[in-house]
Amino acid sequence: MASEATDALDWGKGDGLLPVIVQDADNLRVLMLGYMNSDALAATRASGQVTFYSRSKQRLWTKGESSGHFLEVVSIDADCDADTLLILAHPRGPTCHLGRDSCFEQAPANFLGSLDALVATRERERPVGSYTTTLFDKGTRSIAQKVGEEGVETALAAVAQGDEELLGESADLLYHLLVLLRARGLGLRDVLGVLEARHR
Repeated sequence: MASEATDALDWGKGDGLLPVIVQDADNLRVLMLGYMNSDALAATRASGQVTFYSRSKQRLWTKGESSGHFLEVVSIDADCDADTLLILAHPRGPTCHLGRDSCFEQAPANFLGSLDALVATRERERPVGSYTTTLFDKGTRSIAQKVGEEGVETALAAVAQGDEELLGESADLLYHLLVLLRARGLGLRDVLGVLEARHR
């Protein structure tokens, strides 16, 4: 969960507190900024849920302890000066008290990552009436066939149609590929890991 960089933190610079930036692990949107002391970091590591030190309440508080909208930790890392933490987390509901996904209303996000997370939710919950649910219900072979069809349509659009058609077919292909990956227990992050390894 935590990198070795968090084992030698500079707690003195902020009088025992470190600023903590939390990002959505799926789409990398910045969710919020909080503060931790060493006890809050220890509690976060122990529970797997982001726990801050509240400067106003003068106590530890776990994000979501009242709302139920917890932040489930994926990773913890420190910056180059060891005085700021970056946490990647899976939010379980809105992070902001105003009901928004992020405390920063205009925080950018990777939409493909958000779509991949939505596909994962559809696979897990199988809501009635969802097109994605119908794809999962038909099984991997049927989804693979759909990806093949979309791939051919994308190639044909590239050589025989305009940009709008090519973009539309490309969007269809990407979506169905995400569904196929999830049907095999994989996701966008796994594909990106392969691409990153090839890039090194």
